[in-house]
Amino acid sequence: MDRCEGRFAGRVALVTAAASGVGRGVAMRLAAEGASVTIWDRDGDALSEAAAEAESKGLSLATRSLDMTDGEMIADAVAELAATTGRIDVLVNNIGGSLHTPFRFLEQSDADWQRVMDVNVTACVRTTRAVIPHMVTAGYGRIINMGSKAGRYGSLFAGANYVAAKGAMQALTLQIAQEFGPAGITCNSVCPGAILTPRVRGLLAERQSEEERERVLATIPVRRHGEVEDVAAAIAYLASEEAGFVTGACLDVNGGQGMTI
Repeated sequence: MDRCEGRFAGRVALVTAAASGVGRGVAMRLAAEGASVTIWDRDGDALSEAAAEAESKGLSLATRSLDMTDGEMIADAVAELAATTGRIDVLVNNIGGSLHTPFRFLEQSDADWQRVMDVNVTACVRTTRAVIPHMVTAGYGRIINMGSKAGRYGSLFAGANYVAAKGAMQALTLQIAQEFGPAGITCNSVCPGAILTPRVRGLLAERQSEEERERVLATIPVRRHGEVEDVAAAIAYLASEEAGFVTGACLDVNGGQGMTI
């Protein structure tokens, strides 16, 4: 695959919830292109595995164990990162998920809604609020929010709470782009379809029969589900200097399963 080696040389990137899955793939992609990357996650073992992978590849990757439902921990971690590196150029708000709450709307409790909103929206709001002042000072920034096909077209296996949360992140993207564009900061969202991480494979197996999964696959024009690298490549573009005239955009990465004019 074509890559722009050194495209992020001298840049500092923060990727949240990135010890595994899509976040880890994004972090490795940015680091492979020269960024100094920090990843947050609450899974200490997965963080150690990610650090070992990066070291084996000679990549610059720092890790921090963090509970992103704690606003004070987020603020402290951002302040420490900025003090250590002197800048934060790229923020990838990767944290999210349906958290295995019920699919059916009437089966979802207030607690199910609060948990999903806290992880998918509030954690990203707090991180963005802490990072933006450093970008404003530098006159440069790239913010990429992890949306979802679900937030644009609905979902066959994630419930209304997740769909609403991802829709909220896409709306937030527009406002951040509008407000902070004059400061040299762009903000975009990436909206993947089903990306075959181990977690998603398990969720699909739990909530859809093999026949249902085959029918869904037949609705995807490219006739495959997404892979982590598909999302990592899209985010690497939006995080780059080449994307300086792209802001407030929602980039669908779903193989054509959801299309709009």
